[in-house]
Amino acid sequence: MAKPIIAIVGRPNVGKSTLFNKLVGKRISIVDDTPGVTRDRIYSECEWLDKPFMLVDTGGIEPKTDDIILSQMRRQAQLAIDSADVIVMVVDIRTGVTATDHEVASMLQKSGKPVVLCVNKCDSIGALPPDFYEFYNLGLGDPIAVSSVHGHGTGDLLDACFAHLEDYKPEEYAEEYIKVAVIGKPNVGKSSLINRLAGEERHIVSDIPGTTRDAVDSIVENEHGKFVFIDTAGIRRKSKVNEDIERYSVLRSYMAVDRADVCVIVIDATVGFTEQDSKVAGYAHEQGKGCVVAVNKWDAVEKATGTMEEYRKKLENDFSFMAYVPFVFISAKTGQRVERLYDLIKYVNEQNSMRITTGKLNDILAYATARVQPPSDKGKRLKIYYITQASTRPPTFVCFCNKAELFHFSYQRYLENQIRETFGLEGTPIRMIVRERGE
Repeated sequence: MAKPIIAIVGRPNVGKSTLFNKLVGKRISIVDDTPGVTRDRIYSECEWLDKPFMLVDTGGIEPKTDDIILSQMRRQAQLAIDSADVIVMVVDIRTGVTATDHEVASMLQKSGKPVVLCVNKCDSIGALPPDFYEFYNLGLGDPIAVSSVHGHGTGDLLDACFAHLEDYKPEEYAEEYIKVAVIGKPNVGKSSLINRLAGEERHIVSDIPGTTRDAVDSIVENEHGKFVFIDTAGIRRKSKVNEDIERYSVLRSYMAVDRADVCVIVIDATVGFTEQDSKVAGYAHEQGKGCVVAVNKWDAVEKATGTMEEYRKKLENDFSFMAYVPFVFISAKTGQRVERLYDLIKYVNEQNSMRITTGKLNDILAYATARVQPPSDKGKRLKIYYITQASTRPPTFVCFCNKAELFHFSYQRYLENQIRETFGLEGTPIRMIVRERGE
């Protein structure tokens, strides 16, 4: 599901990153008294009163500056403002209202986005100092007193943000639609593939990497079923992400994966598997999504007898961390084997949402433990009492045992393989949760 985006902005050194870390609940942004430490937007998924949202931290805005880094930070912040649903402007009660605060407030008013004014560093409890009221001069409505160090006022701040999000309605599709994120590094042919699947020119196709800037939805209904294809901007290595718009595109790509039921990981057959492909695939795996690897540009590969089998074996080795993933060799340009993707996507989606009864699972457990005895340590043997499925997407199993530390990772992998062997579960990760009896 698409989540609303809340961006934290303000001039340098007002405590934006401290506030970000406090709201997220862990130290993600670098916090330092040196102005301009946060040079990039950092984002994290958060939750308030069971409502999920994406929180974006930005570098400090210096509206008038010749400094290259500060001007880049300003552009970064502008992109965060453009993409946000609500903006939190942070000011510092210790320094009072500055000329830069006025300029930032003016910039935010021009954006037309809802703005919540956060007066930070109100660390003492009790009556607010008289200086607090001068922030009304910024013309952004009622300020909210917050201590990002101690966490005072953060609840009021999020309540004010969500008051602006009451009408927020993410683009939702009916359950019969399978949402498919087409992901991969730049220039592997993601947009060409979606154009081929949709049967028309829906997306700009260019040899210039990075033509696709945003995640765009294409609805396709045909004899295979109903699909929503989300074309995403290519996910690059961080060191290569040097253009402002592209950094925002990476956030959109990750959010597209979050929205999807199935991810089609597109790799370039002429280039082969790269480290960046493992990053892209790794994110989809971590999020528990059903996955298919589409090896594109297969028409451009010189072939001899057994070329595809050799390539498949190499890919199985490269994707050893996702041994469950199926491969399909396609050409978006000629349409070769593109139709096969529909059946694979449907199959993988079914596997990702499969539910197995506790009775069947425990039959497999009895067979697996009889075949290979559970591990022991210092005379104490692991006993697995029973196993049950807790949830789907991805299939998640809970094993109840006598001692969790005896449940070695290798034995978990063995049980996982036994479950896959019996029930299939191709194209989907499996989660194993180990619980000691009585937990």
